[in-house]
Amino acid sequence: MNSPAKILIVEDEMIIGANISLQLSKLGYEVTGIVSRGEEAIAYVSQNKPDIVLMDIQLKGELDGIQTVIKMQSETEVPVIYLTANADEENFERAKATNPYAFISKPFKKLDLQHAIELTMDRIGRKNKVEEEPTCISPFVQSDCIYVRRNERMIKIMIDDIYYFEADRNYCKIYAKNKECLLVMTLKEIDDKLPPEHFLRIHRSFIINLRHVDEVAGTHVVIGKKAVPLSKTLRRELMNRLQTF
Repeated sequence: MNSPAKILIVEDEMIIGANISLQLSKLGYEVTGIVSRGEEAIAYVSQNKPDIVLMDIQLKGELDGIQTVIKMQSETEVPVIYLTANADEENFERAKATNPYAFISKPFKKLDLQHAIELTMDRIGRKNKVEEEPTCISPFVQSDCIYVRRNERMIKIMIDDIYYFEADRNYCKIYAKNKECLLVMTLKEIDDKLPPEHFLRIHRSFIINLRHVDEVAGTHVVIGKKAVPLSKTLRRELMNRLQTF
């Protein structure tokens, strides 16, 4: 998207909502509204079509943030980033079922907000691009390369050239040097075929090539100038693998 991302803030503490709005404006995003109730958010999204919704989980009123998102998703697809001060397991599992693009725990830093939105916008852009591309199927994985079939042709992708794989429901996508390709298979299925000495799953939606890790932060790694989310539970395994790689 060439124009600034349009973001709706759903937050029942108006001081917090105003502060988030100020931070987003400084980052160059367009805040289209701040609403405090789930019912208001559903009506707003239906009429105004924001690019991203920042949704507080603990909303006052009849609907909490997760219930609000479920009702939104019955009418339209809109990327959601959850904001929460209470990341307990029950709420996390409920929220995860709605396929959010990110979680941000309160209190959060400006950089956390920026990274979450950048990752979301990057995924939106790549998803839109994938929808326009022909699909690759039936990959053949060898020790040094992967062959994928596209439009009656076999395309060779070298293992060393692959940056990472990203899950997209029942599909996954390869990101490599000068190549991107959608596979009609799950991330787990491709993970079972990949040489384990090169690749590691660092998030439920991402498998990375360890050779291309440029930076490891608290919530993400940088590969090929892209920020890839990193699960807290898998960070230790990643660090151990990098030390012996």
